[in-house]
Amino acid sequence: MAKLKRNLGAIEAIGLSLSVMAPTMGMALNVTLAAGAAGTAAPLGFAVGTVVVAVVGLSFVFFSSRITSAGSSYAYIGETFGPRAGFIAGWCMLLLYIAGGSGSAALVGNFLSAALADHGVQIGGWWLALGIGALGLATIFAWRDMSVASRLMLIMELCSIAVIIYLGIRILVAVSGTVGLSAAPFRPDPNIGWWGIGYAVVFAVLSFAGFEAATTLAEETRSPGRAIPLALVGSVVLAGVFFVFASYIQIVGFGLDNVKALVASEAPLNTLALKFGTLRMATALDIATSVSALSCVIGTLSASARMMFVLGRAGLSARAATVHPVYGTPAVSVGIVSTLMLAGLLAWAPFVGPADYYDSVGTIGVLALIVAYLGVTAAAAIHALRSGSRLWLVLGGLGTVAMAWPLYNSVYPVPGFPGNLWPYVVIGWIAIGAALLVARPAIGRSVA
Repeated sequence: MAKLKRNLGAIEAIGLSLSVMAPTMGMALNVTLAAGAAGTAAPLGFAVGTVVVAVVGLSFVFFSSRITSAGSSYAYIGETFGPRAGFIAGWCMLLLYIAGGSGSAALVGNFLSAALADHGVQIGGWWLALGIGALGLATIFAWRDMSVASRLMLIMELCSIAVIIYLGIRILVAVSGTVGLSAAPFRPDPNIGWWGIGYAVVFAVLSFAGFEAATTLAEETRSPGRAIPLALVGSVVLAGVFFVFASYIQIVGFGLDNVKALVASEAPLNTLALKFGTLRMATALDIATSVSALSCVIGTLSASARMMFVLGRAGLSARAATVHPVYGTPAVSVGIVSTLMLAGLLAWAPFVGPADYYDSVGTIGVLALIVAYLGVTAAAAIHALRSGSRLWLVLGGLGTVAMAWPLYNSVYPVPGFPGNLWPYVVIGWIAIGAALLVARPAIGRSVA
């Protein structure tokens, strides 16, 4: 059986998880949504969301310390509920990674266009060419050497985070010297209450989407039973602290009495850079966000290729389970998922624009993600029940309840068109997976 090259450590695994989450890109897009739900208490929403994701993450820690498979949720759920259920979970995660990578490629061009526009250079529809170029570059890195790609992702993500931290420090210094810093963002907005916090948690959870990507490197990581759990915990903690910080500086930067302006802003970090910094800083933020998006493309391409590799090895396609004889990477699967990402980018993005395309495919991917997360947390609870572990039973049960909330809020109240169609797209994708199980009975024979 073909084997992946085992040459990675915890640092590379953390790099993959952080790149798929893309913290900088998330904070450039999601804080306005959380503020729209919770008002001034958006940072509290991100703090609560961090706790929720940490509880869910413990179910992944539970399994990753016991099962060292690149299949991630496929292997975890398959171990408890059988390989057919595991296949559907892996199939859902595949949709998340492909959708996230394609959408992020569009944003690479979008934010680079914004950086050029700051200086009067308009490139129009050339953002698409930049996005295609980003996808091509990501394909080369994912195809050749995962150790180099993962370290590059980590460096790019940390550099982009550093730009926001620098802006945040300037905002904190300026605000503390004028009106003073306030703890109000860590209390429910009196005009909204705790309901708004609950809704903001949905957007906080979405910001963490992909934290589990490190588990797809289990077969390429030295001491995976220790390194993967460490990567999961480390990425959630680091991202959670950053999310709370980044949301706080945006709330106080716009002003506690000016949250509506933050909610209405299409580029809040850019606005704050112009207010508390310079045009050059605004340009640097646009470039940093574009770099974060590129890192996300590399990360999601790498994770989706490994998920495709495992599903192929389990009976979906022997060709997809091919390992490159020199680089030790799932080269064929890299090519397959890269082609799928490119297809979406060419067939959909030009007609709706990069931002709307990212929002649409991102929503589709996250709905699929929540289905898989629900399966993993439920599997952890059942596995713990069978083994007599009360602590893990409680944690797995709490994780399941925690994921039910964002799923409910994602479909009800029913979103407006075309958002109301996306749950049906996910259902259709799951139906295709079920059809493959029928067409290829070998898929359900064992957990790879």
